[in-house]
Amino acid sequence: MKNVTDYKGKNVLVVGLGKSGLNSAYLLKELGANVTVNDKNIPADKQVLAELENAGIKVVVGSHPLSLLDDAELIVKNPGITYTNPLIAEAQKRGFLIITEPELAYEISEAELVGVTGTNGKTTTTTLISLMLNHLKDKNKAYACGNIGISAVETAQKATADDILVMELSSFQLLGITKLHPKIAVLTNIYEAHTDYHGSRENYVKAKMRLLKNQTAADHFVVNFDQAEWRELSQQAKAKVVPFSRTAFTKEGAYEEDGILYFKDEAIMPADEIKVPGTHNIENALAAIAVAKLMGVATADIVEVLQTFSGVRHRTQYVTTFDERKFYNDSKATNIEATEKALAGFKTPVVLLAGGLDRGFTFERLVPYLKEHVSALVVFGETKDLLKEAGKQAGLEQIVEAKDAVDAVPKAYALSRPGDTILLSPACASWDQWKTFEERGDKFIETVENLEKKDE
Repeated sequence: MKNVTDYKGKNVLVVGLGKSGLNSAYLLKELGANVTVNDKNIPADKQVLAELENAGIKVVVGSHPLSLLDDAELIVKNPGITYTNPLIAEAQKRGFLIITEPELAYEISEAELVGVTGTNGKTTTTTLISLMLNHLKDKNKAYACGNIGISAVETAQKATADDILVMELSSFQLLGITKLHPKIAVLTNIYEAHTDYHGSRENYVKAKMRLLKNQTAADHFVVNFDQAEWRELSQQAKAKVVPFSRTAFTKEGAYEEDGILYFKDEAIMPADEIKVPGTHNIENALAAIAVAKLMGVATADIVEVLQTFSGVRHRTQYVTTFDERKFYNDSKATNIEATEKALAGFKTPVVLLAGGLDRGFTFERLVPYLKEHVSALVVFGETKDLLKEAGKQAGLEQIVEAKDAVDAVPKAYALSRPGDTILLSPACASWDQWKTFEERGDKFIETVENLEKKDE
């Protein structure tokens, strides 16, 4: 960890008591800051508050009093807290610098940084890159961290100059960076998402592109070239652009052609040897290949990772085979594009479990995928009627309502036949029924496992 003195004696307000907030608060205290943490909620576990206070950190919970700004010099904000929050809005009005955990992590880190963002595929790509880079002989370890669910601050404290941080970065986090500078930046794709947070798609795209703000001509920008918008965005880069393309639109970087994955003119491996299914995972693999090749990973090591990697939890995650049915958990599919890509990856008939938070979208775009891949549909949540309508447009004869993703499991099984795939890929956020997509996916897995046990 770097010897950072910028925070010594500084009054820092940490807003949000999640994992990122707690880790940031303790680090700032270690760096000599006067730290106050604030959360509108009162934690159920009072031990959390006691430990903060024992560490000399002031705790204010239950509301966001504006008086907290009177003594503050800097704010570290939980990424999930919007800029319309009254405390944050007032801080902006007063001209406060507001940063997020990844910025703090970068400032203390001695390790090289690979930054990964995009609408879909971030976590899988981040994981694949870290697994590949761990084969480098001149580096100690590659750590996957950030929005992947592993604290960037915690990881940065243990990483050395011989290590690499592979950091997944959300649009929320990227709004709070000032110095963060990845040696390699990766953009997997950009679709319609989080407009409720950012206010518009334009703002969402701008937030994503902040990943490039500190890059120079000595750096690299690995970017999906399969859509015109993403190719145009690449023109904003000061870094050297390294494209990847599943359609072989370009052969300048990583691409798929005639079922083979390439990096420039080198054949890497057949696409169908990647262990995790789906065209989206081919794209994730291509992005990872590009980064690995830029960093000097041997082809054999890249192939080994792609042939053995079984997927990230909640992302087209294989759960089990039971009674000649394969079950997959794709709870991370919180938008239509993710579900389209998941469905496209299966050659067997799919019983699809879908539904969740209504963000004002309809599902006509899903209709061709339902027609081609889905034999039956189980719907739930706020969007169940909208998904039923899409199913009817697709000509599906078997459409069943369920209470939620748990209730959907036995109903999906009842609709399935031997050889079918039963897939949870909701195409919607989880917040109408669950705290997180992880909770939704975990409950789905638990229910599948219980279904299997009942038959034993």
